Amino acid sequence: MDPDWLPFHPNPSRPAFRAPAGAVDAHCHVFGPQARFPFAPERKYTPCDASKEQLFALRDLLGFERNVIVQATCHGNDNRALLDALQHSNGKARGVASVARDVSDAALEAMHAAGVRGTRFNFVRRLVEFTPREMLAEIAQRIAPLGWHVVVYFEAQDLPGLWDFFTALPTVVVVDHLGRPDVRKPVDGPEFERFVKLLGEHPNIWSKVSCPERLSASGPPALEGERNAYRDVVPFARRIVEAFPERVLWGTDWPHPNLKSHMPDDGLLADFIPHIAPAPELQRKLLVDNPMHLYWPEEAK
Repeated sequence: MDPDWLPFHPNPSRPAFRAPAGAVDAHCHVFGPQARFPFAPERKYTPCDASKEQLFALRDLLGFERNVIVQATCHGNDNRALLDALQHSNGKARGVASVARDVSDAALEAMHAAGVRGTRFNFVRRLVEFTPREMLAEIAQRIAPLGWHVVVYFEAQDLPGLWDFFTALPTVVVVDHLGRPDVRKPVDGPEFERFVKLLGEHPNIWSKVSCPERLSASGPPALEGERNAYRDVVPFARRIVEAFPERVLWGTDWPHPNLKSHMPDDGLLADFIPHIAPAPELQRKLLVDNPMHLYWPEEAK
């Protein structure tokens, strides 16, 4: 593990918020264990081991029922740790894999059978090397017949240059973490308005309203026992939840790789939810209906 990064919280609190029945943590990871699933040689960070057993225990503590496990860049295109977690989830997890241009049809079909329902394109240069867009477009064309979607991770200032690429993709596109806005800027300012316009003009584009701990300038609660964390992110997330209630997802981002300032208490992250989705019907769409529609459509009502 990189020495200036933090391990995940050793004893997260039980949230005050009670998630609705069937709630899904729609963005989380598994790492290693390195002895069995080595990290990619080309990785730009080395996290701590974070096992499927620890992830599923956190799910139960938070009062959720399912997980969507997202392949992170430290494992590259080696999805074995992800697939192992899916295979041991008793059907309670789905996955978002990372695939290369030369992935075989048989490999895609095997991943689909294991529970993969999407692939991730990362545009954050400090985390990955640049991949030509024409290669990513080819991958998107390959996965579209499977009903998979594309998850995209980028920073807000890069959206103008990515707009045409995102809007031309032939699948549902899920944006990670609100497009990483600068929450020190106005929620109705031009930068975040651009993101709202993206969702408003393109009904195939969804957003995760996750990772306030990465976006916040104010940080975690100053007082021990305070449950209202990351308040400066609330207006941004709540605006997206209320404007696009049927195209939003939420996740813990456990085990919170490459954080340096502080490690969040996952119970506090769950208590963030009623501040951004105050009505029970919004909470149900965010945590149950939307992720079920995208990841378990065969069970969605």
